[in-house]
Amino acid sequence: MSRRKTKNQTNITRIEGIQPHDVYVGFICVQCNSLNTINIGQKLLCPKVAYDTEKWICKNCGFEHSKNNSLSYSNWPAESRKKGAIPVQRFWQAFFRIYTENKEAYWKQCNCCGKILPFSAFSKHSNFGPLERQMECRACKGVINASLNPERTREQLRESSIRRRIADLFVQKENKIKDDLFIKELFERFDSKCFKTKKHLDIQDRDSWVIDHILPSKYLYPLTKENAALLSYEANSNKRDRWPSDFYTNNELIELANLTGADLQLLSSKDPIINPKITADDVNAGVDNYLSVRENSNLDKRVSEIKKIIIEYGLVDKLSDENKKKLGLI
Repeated sequence: MSRRKTKNQTNITRIEGIQPHDVYVGFICVQCNSLNTINIGQKLLCPKVAYDTEKWICKNCGFEHSKNNSLSYSNWPAESRKKGAIPVQRFWQAFFRIYTENKEAYWKQCNCCGKILPFSAFSKHSNFGPLERQMECRACKGVINASLNPERTREQLRESSIRRRIADLFVQKENKIKDDLFIKELFERFDSKCFKTKKHLDIQDRDSWVIDHILPSKYLYPLTKENAALLSYEANSNKRDRWPSDFYTNNELIELANLTGADLQLLSSKDPIINPKITADDVNAGVDNYLSVRENSNLDKRVSEIKKIIIEYGLVDKLSDENKKKLGLI
C-alpha cells in the first residue's frame, strides 16, 4: 500500500526540491582537511564498490579521493605514497569503508532549514528511505512539535497522562528514590554533561536537567541506576517516551550500556518491549492503588482505564482472580 501523503499542519514551509530520501556522504579532505558533502542519491554505497568506482572531489582544493590517486603525507616514506602502492591501496580501502560502511556515517538534508547534517541530527522513521530518518532535523522538529502539541485534544493529553500514571504504579516499589546521593552519582557517571548534547549541566540549576528513564516508564521500566540518564531539559523534551533506539544512535546506545550496565540488546531493539520482569505482585498492587480513590471519583471510568492498559500490555495473566473479576475479565 502506498504511503499516505504528508499533511502539513504547522504552516512551516518546506523547501522545494529537497528529496526526503536522498543520502549524502560527508568526508574530510585528506589534503586540506575541509569538510565535503556529496549527494549520492537514494542508495547506500557498498565499501568495496565505493573503493572501486568512486571519485570524490574536494570542493575546496580540488583533490581527488580515489584509488587512482597518490597521497601527499610528507611524513610517510615516498614509496608508501605512490599511486598503486600497497600502503596507498589499503589507505583508500579504509577511507571509503569509514564513510560508507555504516548508516551512521551518512548525512542527510533537512527539508525545513536546508542544512546538510550528520545522520544523528535526524530522528528515526522506520521504513522511510534508506537511512530511515525523518525529513526534518531534530532542531526543526522541535519547532514543528511546538506548533503541533498545543493542537492535541484535551482527551489525548488526559489519556497520555493516565497511561504514565498507571505505568508508574506498576513499578512504584522498584523505583529508586531520587535522593541527593542518587543525583550526585548520576552527575559523576555522566561527567556533569547532557548525554545527548554534551552540554555542561549545573547540578544546582534543577530546571535545566532531567533524570531520564532510558527505557521509558510507559513500558513499565522503573528508575534505577541501570535505567537512568542525565539529559538537559531540551533533550528530554525531544525524547519524551520514545524507545532508546528511536532517539539515540547506535554508538550512543553502546556508550549508554557501558556507562550504566543496561542491556544493550534491549536498548537496541527496534520495537518497544514491555518490561518482562514485571511480576504479578507489581500488576495487582498497581490495580489496587489505581482503584483506591476518593469517594466522589468516577470508579467505573477508572476501571475502564486500567482495564484498557492491562489488555494492551498483555498483563491479564498476571492479574489475581479477584482483580480479573473487578475488571470484568472473567
